[in-house]
Amino acid sequence: MTPPVLPGCEPLSHVTDSPTGVLVLHGFTGNPSSMRAVALGMIDAGFQVESPRLPGHGTTIDDMLATGWADWTGEVEAAYQRLAARADRIVVAGLSMGGTLTLWTGFQHPEVAGLVCVNPATRPQPEVVLEMLSEMDEAGQHVMPGIGSDIADPDAVEIAYEGTPVRPLLSLQHDGLAPMTHRFGELTMPLRLFTSRQDHVVDPTDSEHLAATYGGPVTHTWLERSYHVATQDYDRQLIVDETRAFVVAVAGA
Repeated sequence: MTPPVLPGCEPLSHVTDSPTGVLVLHGFTGNPSSMRAVALGMIDAGFQVESPRLPGHGTTIDDMLATGWADWTGEVEAAYQRLAARADRIVVAGLSMGGTLTLWTGFQHPEVAGLVCVNPATRPQPEVVLEMLSEMDEAGQHVMPGIGSDIADPDAVEIAYEGTPVRPLLSLQHDGLAPMTHRFGELTMPLRLFTSRQDHVVDPTDSEHLAATYGGPVTHTWLERSYHVATQDYDRQLIVDETRAFVVAVAGA
């Protein structure tokens, strides 16, 4: 039986008559609340919006332990199809692993009008780290300390799991990141990239790798005041405003 969704972690779907839709994706061990400001900003701008809750997220960490990359991409694809059924042009925006999933969606759907990535993970961890994670999992240590709520603003808190599930993390590395990391040159739609100068979860060099190898036009903004969950941090309004302007530029109102 699926556990109940935590308050505030619900998915969001907004239907209008706009020809433009925005798919909004959250990160690893997070939930739609971390991208709520972006989703609501796109709704305020009049766009169609889908902000799905990825399987295993926003409930319990035990629920997430049984999930992996295929589960998350499956939900992203389903949300994309819901949006595509009512919107002619789609922009995809994501935070952290949501940024990874945003890039994955670009590979699956080259017709996407543009991509927005906030502190995306774009490369697997070093082999020594992957070996350590595998050894932990084989030894029965299925959860390690959490990575949530990396926010500079003391008044903001991310709703995220206190722990990090090891096997799903390995799935992100092996099934998600490894097959994509050398293929970003194949993506040609415009990319709007936001990177926190201080990020304690995803190394900023992941953004630099993406920007340096990306196949289309890139507009890259460095965030000087925010940590990893920048969409809930000091630069959240900047991200919302710039994302709205980007959607208008690449997809129209």
